Amino acid sequence: MGGTLRGEVGGAQRAVGIALLVTTSVGWGLNWPVLKLLLQQWPPLLARGSAGVAAALGIGALALARGDSLAVPRALVPRLLMAAFVNVFAWMGFSTLALQWLDAGEAALLVYTMPIWAILLAWPLHGARPNATAIVAIVLGFTGVALLLGAQGLALGAHKLAGVLLTLGAAVLFALGTVLWRSPLPLAPLVSVAWQVGLGCLPMLAWGLAFEPPRLHATSPTGWLALAYMTIVPMGVCYLSWFAALRRLPPQTASMATLLTPVVGVLSAAAALGEPLGAVRWLALLLTLGGVALALRKPS
Repeated sequence: MGGTLRGEVGGAQRAVGIALLVTTSVGWGLNWPVLKLLLQQWPPLLARGSAGVAAALGIGALALARGDSLAVPRALVPRLLMAAFVNVFAWMGFSTLALQWLDAGEAALLVYTMPIWAILLAWPLHGARPNATAIVAIVLGFTGVALLLGAQGLALGAHKLAGVLLTLGAAVLFALGTVLWRSPLPLAPLVSVAWQVGLGCLPMLAWGLAFEPPRLHATSPTGWLALAYMTIVPMGVCYLSWFAALRRLPPQTASMATLLTPVVGVLSAAAALGEPLGAVRWLALLLTLGGVALALRKPS
């Protein structure tokens, strides 16, 4: 009887965790076309920086309301600054800039190759030689990327090359942070997110205010809604649902579920922005995500 009850509670917790993961992945995926739409009216770093700083303040306030301390031990400050750089400034900033040259679906798929880059970086940094599964993951992932970039007869001219390099740079730097610091910062999850998002987005906001003055009078209601969505959903609700899911599910399950994010990004960009979604792009999506899935299954 007791075992049955515990099983039912465990099953209910797993179901809630999966629902939270779906919420997270869909919210993050929809942000790609929303951000692409916003960049038609707002400069890139100002858009991302203002949304990020506002979200960091909100998450920090929530952490305080939960009784968490925002204090950071002095010894952790260098690592926190580096984490803010690779996880936020590079990840969010570079990928946002890349949307000036790439489709939202292209950027969403390229940036989520970071587990494949983590395999490659772990070899020289930790001596972790790729096994057969990892090699298949690398081949699948890079084949998908090559197919994606060649889907429209892409000649890597300056207009596209900049976006590709920025997006892959974001993925590589995020992977580098994962490989260098294989354990999370010893801070409460919301406190860690608040500091990283705030510290990573503050330079973007400062740059935007100094060199990218917004045309507020020209911002449409759709633009304001896009900015509000980016602030509240992917940087607020999705982080909360992500950590709530991690309390109910194994990290491996949570990591695999994030594969839904680029799928939602590609599909929603096709539906909302009219981006191409033919057989070649579908194949590129399947190959790339197949490689990423294998990379996530590789034991650390």
